[in-house]
Order: sequence, then structure tokens, then C-alpha cells
Amino acid sequence: MTKIVIYTKDICPYCNKAKALLQRKKAQYQEIKITDEKIKEEMIKKANGRLTVPQIFINDFHVGGCDDLYALEAEGKLDELLK
Repeated sequence: MTKIVIYTKDICPYCNKAKALLQRKKAQYQEIKITDEKIKEEMIKKANGRLTVPQIFINDFHVGGCDDLYALEAEGKLDELLK
């Protein structure tokens, strides 16, 4: 089973856009909301220093942010990752 984790903040249009694409793909994901510094530091470490949200992980692959997710979709590579 594919494991998808997405780090988000409450008021983030890019987070909502990324989640909407995953929902259209009927992909189940775990959403981790950045509510304190400990969670933010965890995300930054996993995302190789990237500070922005969303940060999306599919299995052990770090997709990146919303634009990266949509780029995978445009290239026809997202469905393969979601299998």
C-alpha cells in the first residue's frame, strides 16, 4: 500500500491545492499539520532543509511542494508513484 504524508498549515492555498489533487486521485494520505516548532523541525529535516508547506512524501520519495506534485501529474509520473 502506498504511504503518502503531507505536511500542511491551516491557511495555505498550496496545501489545499495539493490535497485536492490527491483527493481527485482517490489517494489516501496522512496530513501532519505544523502546529509547533518540533513538527516544523521534523518536516525540515525530512525535506532536506525545505521550509515551505506543503511538503509531500510518497513512500520514501520526497516529492517536494505543490508545484512539484502538479509537475509529476503533468509528466504522467504521479499515477505510477501512487500505485
